[in-house]
Amino acid sequence: MLNGMTTDPRYPIGRFVRPAEFTNESRAFATTEIAEAAPRLRAAVAGLSEAQLDMAYREGGWTVRQLVHHVADSHMNAYVRTRLAVTEENPTIKPYEEQLWAELPDAKTFPVEVSLKMIDAMHTRWAGLLEMLSAEQWLRPLTHPVNGAMTIESMIAMYAWHSNHHIAHVTELRRAQDW
Repeated sequence: MLNGMTTDPRYPIGRFVRPAEFTNESRAFATTEIAEAAPRLRAAVAGLSEAQLDMAYREGGWTVRQLVHHVADSHMNAYVRTRLAVTEENPTIKPYEEQLWAELPDAKTFPVEVSLKMIDAMHTRWAGLLEMLSAEQWLRPLTHPVNGAMTIESMIAMYAWHSNHHIAHVTELRRAQDW
């Protein structure tokens, strides 16, 4: 329950809301969220059995294992998109079929530790890069063929939310199952 209303299990922290305005403080907050996402995700899945990792976090949703691999896949794409936006003039980024990626055999069977290590290293690099961006670089544009124009700062705000969104999927499942 959130404010007396039942929370949508697809969005345990609510849907992403793009900030109306970005500030140095909001950029620093998003960078911190990116930096802290890896250890928080690792903590959320710590001690889960193979059977628990293979349980869907909600009806019709991915398994916890698929979710961890999805975070690695999604954030790897976002990390590259960040670097493209810093180094190219308004790059058009390539989307990917995240649902199909989550159905690939490695996403359904590999140990989560493989992706947790990727996320640890990638988020360290990503947060480090973000900390070094100038105010002008945060405003650099990129274009998503489906979602349209965005800036680095709007993309990073969304991925800070995305981290918390998926961590909440795991923590809410743990709470519901009393693990």
